[in-house]
Amino acid sequence: MNNLTSKKNTLGSFFSKIFAMDSIKSIIASLVCILGGFLVGAVILILLAAFTNDIPLYEAFSGLSILLSGPFASGNLKDILFNLGDMLLESAPLMMTGLSVAIAFKTGLFNIGAPGQYLMGAMTALLIALSVPKPDNAALAFVYWLIAFLAAIVAGMLWGAIPGLFKAIFNVNEVIVCIMTNWIAANVVSWVFKASGDKFINFTETKVNFIRPTYTNGVATPKLGLDKLFPGSNIDISIFIVIIIAIGMYILINKTTFGYELKACGFNKNAAKYAGMNEKRNIIISMAIAGGLAAGGAALWYLNGKNDFLWNTYSMLPSEGFNGIPTALLASNNPIGVIFSSIFLRYIDKGGFNLAGYTAFNEYVSDLIIAMIIYFSGFSKFIRDLLSRKKAEEKRLKAPIEAAKEKGENK
Repeated sequence: MNNLTSKKNTLGSFFSKIFAMDSIKSIIASLVCILGGFLVGAVILILLAAFTNDIPLYEAFSGLSILLSGPFASGNLKDILFNLGDMLLESAPLMMTGLSVAIAFKTGLFNIGAPGQYLMGAMTALLIALSVPKPDNAALAFVYWLIAFLAAIVAGMLWGAIPGLFKAIFNVNEVIVCIMTNWIAANVVSWVFKASGDKFINFTETKVNFIRPTYTNGVATPKLGLDKLFPGSNIDISIFIVIIIAIGMYILINKTTFGYELKACGFNKNAAKYAGMNEKRNIIISMAIAGGLAAGGAALWYLNGKNDFLWNTYSMLPSEGFNGIPTALLASNNPIGVIFSSIFLRYIDKGGFNLAGYTAFNEYVSDLIIAMIIYFSGFSKFIRDLLSRKKAEEKRLKAPIEAAKEKGENK
């Protein structure tokens, strides 16, 4: 009996330590957010079916299963592989903007300027990739691609540093400056491509509102056979590059002195300053890194070789920049978590695309469910804090019992 009680106590202590970990709390909070979004989505599907004469009620459950199946609901193996490849490709820029927002959050900053940084990265990458001479071999093409990619990151870092400078030096709220730089970037990009004349416009495919894709100049992100593994899709090695960058950001934030300083600045910049840290430098560098990440995401997307860029952008901002916010929130601003949250959001998006093909619902229902998940992701911090408070309360209640046991054993 005593052995059984001892085993239960050991097991309970093990699970208690596991659930006390911040990473586990973050995962639980994210899963609760996702579950909440799906539950609301299920209710919406049922209501749509109930109040629409053309949609039988059973289609609500069929639609939910298709959403949960993502690209695997595509039908035959060829379609599944095609959608899987595109899903991974589309996850890369979202992952980068999610990292951009998460890194800024770690320093106590809200980078709502990711759309502008994204645009500056796209412009820089395309200007370089489409201006260089058409390469004669794969090695030279890769060199051109690498230069375009790195130049885009530098452009994004410079653009991201602007809100950081205003915040650090003049204490201007970064959200205001970010919104301003978003629209300035949109107009700068439009002006640059308009001033360049017909050089970059995609006239050959009669897409006069778009810049021609980079395959026309022989510069594109390497595929390394992935297009054979996922036939028909435009997948390239972007997803692997971004995963490596995410791991690098995790190491930077959690395993280096510089990362510790960034987090300390985010918790309390005055305390960080008192401890001898250069809080102004950290704010500027944090926003510069965030800008470089967002711009790098745009570069990877438009250097794919097949993706079009809408050059006349002054009336709109890229959704990828804003979608980085819920991606980071759902991941609790953890760079490793951003890998999974971005892929998950694209997974659901592919399920929504299939929804229109196999049910009477349209694909925008998936956008509604994603919006619900995004809405619930705003409560992730609240859920984590709730779990922490519950754990602290349990510890407080157990303290007298543990003290009494220890006292009895000492006797």
